[in-house]
Amino acid sequence: MVEVRVGRPFLMGRKKVSRARESIISSLSLVTKSGKYRLGIAQTLKSLRAGEAKLVIFASNIAPAQRSMIEYYAMLSQCDILPFEGDNVDLGTAAGKYFRSSVISIIDAGESEILQMIKEKEE
Repeated sequence: MVEVRVGRPFLMGRKKVSRARESIISSLSLVTKSGKYRLGIAQTLKSLRAGEAKLVIFASNIAPAQRSMIEYYAMLSQCDILPFEGDNVDLGTAAGKYFRSSVISIIDAGESEILQMIKEKEE
């Protein structure tokens, strides 16, 4: 009998996640259950123009033109920005959706502590 060796073993499981990212993911899941939020670039821009958004979270692979537009509107509406370490698939999954999302704007955090976390991080 011939033994076949493979270069590296294939390990299934979750990716390694930092503690900060893990706390953001858990806070996002709590926001989706108890707060108000908007997914997507168009809805985020609407909430920024209306001055409703308190926090904008965008994925790492968002298009540069869209990122600069969102940052500009966030600066005008004095909204906080949080870059997410993962890509748009990870951000959509963190929001509890089965589709990808490049941007999430949080209007009301509900029971989540995500807005306080951001304020503490800035200080």
